Amino acid sequence: MNRLGVDFLGFSLKNPIAAASGTFGFGKEYAEFYDINQLGAVCLKGLTLHKKAGNDGVRIWECTGGMLNSIGLENPGVKAFIEEYEETQARIQTVKIVNLGGDSLEEYVEGARLLNQIDIDILELNISCPNVKSGGMLFGVSEDSAYQVTRAVKDITRFPLMVKLSPNVADIAVIAAACEEAGADGLSLINTVQGMAIDIQNRRAVFDNVYAGLSGAAIKPIALRMVHQAAKAVNIPIMGIGGIYSGRDVLEFLMVGASCVQIGTAGFIRPTKLMEILAELKAYCEENDLFLKEIINII
Repeated sequence: MNRLGVDFLGFSLKNPIAAASGTFGFGKEYAEFYDINQLGAVCLKGLTLHKKAGNDGVRIWECTGGMLNSIGLENPGVKAFIEEYEETQARIQTVKIVNLGGDSLEEYVEGARLLNQIDIDILELNISCPNVKSGGMLFGVSEDSAYQVTRAVKDITRFPLMVKLSPNVADIAVIAAACEEAGADGLSLINTVQGMAIDIQNRRAVFDNVYAGLSGAAIKPIALRMVHQAAKAVNIPIMGIGGIYSGRDVLEFLMVGASCVQIGTAGFIRPTKLMEILAELKAYCEENDLFLKEIINII
């Protein structure tokens, strides 16, 4: 009798916890600390069609309640990932989610087409990437561009499509609804919140790109609010993300409409944290004689 089991995009997850794309890499390092196949799912490091070296200068900066990052989507590229996928697949026996970003609509489509060659479970479409053909605008902040990229990738991919939303928008419900209309099977939210750090000794911005992505406990109230708003606006399942550090945090996300969650910064700070959270969830369900499915979207 598994009290922690949840359903998501046609998969029966053993529990609602997934390792988040931004911090999990391809699972190799975390596998040295615990059996990563105990997780409900894993979201592998974000890929782009072409290899990216990432940003110069400072990339990570600790701050109150979390951290700022300016990694720049460093990754080996889709083709290199496919060539090495057999090793990754052997290591990961739970639900595998591949995160795909891009600098143009054409890159998203070609990346998705190439990924059809391998056996993953879910494709996560990161639409918080610069759209270089629209003056640097993010795909995820415009209703029209979010629809267009979702529709184009949905037409080419053979996997369930989950779209990862940016919080840096005026109305998350509008973007969520546009993605659903375009054919998204599910949503994940939120991505990092745009922030900034200052080096007072050198009197300059810490990051070469000036702004960076804020993650960690500080963004949880924002993430909860946005998951709740999105859940009220769509009829597709949601994977909640943002500032989850405890079993209680997971329960809050489930109650406001998420079917499962991704955990990133907490596991980055302490690799075994996800196992501790699983233990907390199990204890809660046993003490309250309930199944997690019973509390999803009750608020």
